[in-house]
Amino acid sequence: MSTSAAHPPAASRFAPLQNDTFLRACWRQATDHTPLWLMRQAGRYLPEYCATRARAGSFMGLATNTDFATEVTLQPLERYPLDAAILFSDILTVPDAMGLGLSFAQGEGPRFATPVRDEAAVAALQVPDLDKLRYVFDAVTSIRHALKGRVPLIGFSGSPWTLACYMVEGKGSDDYRLVKTMLYSRPDLMHRMLEVNADAVAAYLNAQIEAGAQAVMIFDSWGGVLADGAFQQFSLAYTARVLKQLKREHEGVAIPRIVFTKGGGLWLEDMAPLDCEVLGLDWTVNLGQARARVGGAVGGPGKALQGNIDPNVLFAPPPQIAQEVARVLDSFGTPHLDRSTTGPTHIFNLGHGISQYTPPEHVSALVEAVHTHSRRQRGL
Repeated sequence: MSTSAAHPPAASRFAPLQNDTFLRACWRQATDHTPLWLMRQAGRYLPEYCATRARAGSFMGLATNTDFATEVTLQPLERYPLDAAILFSDILTVPDAMGLGLSFAQGEGPRFATPVRDEAAVAALQVPDLDKLRYVFDAVTSIRHALKGRVPLIGFSGSPWTLACYMVEGKGSDDYRLVKTMLYSRPDLMHRMLEVNADAVAAYLNAQIEAGAQAVMIFDSWGGVLADGAFQQFSLAYTARVLKQLKREHEGVAIPRIVFTKGGGLWLEDMAPLDCEVLGLDWTVNLGQARARVGGAVGGPGKALQGNIDPNVLFAPPPQIAQEVARVLDSFGTPHLDRSTTGPTHIFNLGHGISQYTPPEHVSALVEAVHTHSRRQRGL
């Protein structure tokens, strides 16, 4: 997108931001409460989402329609006082645009019609024409307008390695046998695929930023299935390649970048040098220890941390949810309170996506507990 007369600068295109708590926490700035958003917060646990999906006819019918994607992105914000919205889309839009034939069967998850499993298929891969993903960028712009500055909008992509898992396996996997066979038997092919994926993800996220995304997140959902050594070589290196190419700002506004590696807690020190502002954590990681390892000191460099309650906590009654929320917030400890400098900060989230079976009223209990307890931590 250009910033010609047809596309004036964002300052005039979009309403001013009313709640910047999430962005402040990304930049390790003091906030009045711990900001909160949920992975997969627009989804099947909400009856209104299911109704919209039924009208759309399919998951991709939902994701590729600007009006539907906008509607479902805003649905959780109508119910809950969350501190950020996340684009409604899927991590597999990029390989779909590469021509792999993505489909979603009801209750079965994603499948590719033509998986990438041999030398010829890898050789044919290239960064897709971004016009094939125009529906995503149109949705970003539409959502920004619909939010009217209420909260920031997060754009996202799967990591190069996570995309490769689906591209080779052809669907989700229990053992990652096919992709790991390629990794160990033909590392040259795997590196070639990951290079293409990394450059495609970077271009995709930059286009989301140009369309209006105010932060971007890389989901390395399957980085944790790799062996030590393989993670650094085949996942981390290509996440770094994406980050190196990302826009640091757009139209004078800085864009924070988040990296979430499920199962990556043991490699936090390896991830600390990544050119990003926030590291997401799953529920296996102690937040206080993570803060000590990579959170930095007041006035010094470090990573903001995001996470990390177990999504299954949301099946417990509200009093237990509040108890677990307090435990997670207390494990991080009191965030720094000095507004004149930067320091350790925390963005509350789940350790992975919310389950479709979650009672919506239990999410209300979670949000209320996070905002209440985190204010109490700050003496507010």
